[in-house]
Amino acid sequence: MCAIVEQAALLQRQWETDPRWAGITRDYSALDVIRLRGRDARDYGLARRGVRRLWERLRDQDGAPLLGAVVGDRASLAAGAGPDPVYLADDSSDAAGDAFGVMTEMIDAGAAGVVFGDLLATDRSAGHPAEKALVPTRHHIGTLNAARLAADVLGVPALIIARTGAHAASRLTSAIDPRDHEFLTGGRTADGYHQVEPGWYACVTRQLEYAPYADLLWLETPAPDLDLARAFACIIHSQYPDKLLAYSCPRPATEPGHDSAASVAQFQRELAALGYRFQSATPAAYAAPAVPAYA
Repeated sequence: MCAIVEQAALLQRQWETDPRWAGITRDYSALDVIRLRGRDARDYGLARRGVRRLWERLRDQDGAPLLGAVVGDRASLAAGAGPDPVYLADDSSDAAGDAFGVMTEMIDAGAAGVVFGDLLATDRSAGHPAEKALVPTRHHIGTLNAARLAADVLGVPALIIARTGAHAASRLTSAIDPRDHEFLTGGRTADGYHQVEPGWYACVTRQLEYAPYADLLWLETPAPDLDLARAFACIIHSQYPDKLLAYSCPRPATEPGHDSAASVAQFQRELAALGYRFQSATPAAYAAPAVPAYA
């Protein structure tokens, strides 16, 4: 028992003094983590190397504009495919146990970071964006917290990235969280969902709640939008000045001037200066189910 307590005290001091954990909230104790660790701990070398490279690039002023996202079933292949850090996206749900399992599997596959979105997992791949359903804010905080717990138990400082679909989704699975009440319209759908008002205000409001539990906050826009990115960053950094951000949008193909290498490079530099240290060009928002734009 003494050894467990000593290990927990050492881990707690690490959380308190290591700059890596500045601004990160955990709703569990170091003792909880030590008690969950097995005796025969694996090294998870691939994930560790990826995390180290990814973190170094994210802390660099220029960010990591060339990194991309893949879905979870391609994790092992992507993690070993090249020298650049790999960012891995996967479906999540409002169940904390699922998030713990997803994070464990992704680290085992070599993931340096995992995105967790707040759309209902079973609802994510079908229908118009407005018809998708959000889980309550507190449920998604539980998901992020469970993912962090899994990483801590494995001893790998993998990055947790929070994404929200609140700018487009018009349904909510439950009104249990008072933080969601200002967006309720008072209506219910035929299948029992609460109707909510989508929009960028709802998006940033949710991300402010997720910020203490995430290493990066993800903003995805349907087209390149520097003004929106600037506004989002300004609001987030007014409360969390050092919070890293991620930005994703479909790579422009038809707008005059936007498809030149110089224009793209300038756009990336401006995003990095705003704090968007992870940048990824993805398929259009809510793409085909095989490679979902929203996890």
